[in-house]
Amino acid sequence: MKLVFEDNHLCKSLYGERENHLRILEDVIGISIHSRGNELQLAGDETKIELAANLLNQFYTTLKKGFSLYENEIRQGAISLLKDHDLDVTQIFTDTILTTHKHRPISPKGYNQKRYVDAIRKNDLVFGIGPAGTGKTYLAMAMAVSALLQKEVERIILVRPAVEAGERLGFLPGTLQDKVNPYLRPLFDALYDMVDKEKADLFVEREIVEVAPLAFMRGRSLNNAFVILDEAQNTSTEQMKMFLTRLGFQSSAIVTGDITQTDLPSGMISGLVECQRVLDGVKGIAFCHFDESDIVRHPLVQRIVQAYAKDEDEREKRRVQRREQRKSQNKADSK
Repeated sequence: MKLVFEDNHLCKSLYGERENHLRILEDVIGISIHSRGNELQLAGDETKIELAANLLNQFYTTLKKGFSLYENEIRQGAISLLKDHDLDVTQIFTDTILTTHKHRPISPKGYNQKRYVDAIRKNDLVFGIGPAGTGKTYLAMAMAVSALLQKEVERIILVRPAVEAGERLGFLPGTLQDKVNPYLRPLFDALYDMVDKEKADLFVEREIVEVAPLAFMRGRSLNNAFVILDEAQNTSTEQMKMFLTRLGFQSSAIVTGDITQTDLPSGMISGLVECQRVLDGVKGIAFCHFDESDIVRHPLVQRIVQAYAKDEDEREKRRVQRREQRKSQNKADSK
């Protein structure tokens, strides 16, 4: 199949530096692509060729609308379209949540990120659950900053279990702010990426952006606020219930976490795991799940997550086998 694009300048952006974008599509979709000026020749399985052609045309439309495309977007676009052949990738990449102080638009990078953003717009409480690198926290901050700048809320409150499985703040040196800041660094990094440092510092100084350890949420009512609880897999059931019942009038909350990275003591159930069962079907609450295919960091991160998941599956199989062997041995001994 041959594709011809009108704008040679846009073709450079479409192909990527050293045609890296085309190589990514070849790798993800499983076809070959050869370029000659503003023409592309696609070869391979007919179904895959049609899929790639659809995707390339959508990418070209995205570029014509003035949006930039990077390797992450190309990879995620291909992965998303493989999941849903009728997906409108252009609609995903042109959904601007916020434009940063560096004039860079922030938008979803794939199907599940788009579902997550839409869920936040429609619900007062959203859970983003999945591995590191899937954009859960970053998009939550983007939605919070957007709501603040548009005066939909009066403040942003960033909450995190201050110390894994314990929150023993007293053992850390300095003021409360000094103790909490290291644990909220990812949220601060996102804030400074979206808003210039002077404005961000002013927000923090005036407590328009407030940081707090989860332990300090008890007894509070959070009105006119956008609240983000990060690393929620490290909450107990009681802590999660306490946090969720703090939500006040004109407020929204996003809870993010990775249930495969729980640091709680052995035998303690994660509040993030438990709430999925308890709150299933409750009106105004949405659960959005991500997997390794949604990772938007270095491609190596995706492979690392997959390797650890595979290892954990194999270890679980061995544990099951050992339990079955012990049962069989006990039965044999009892005879």
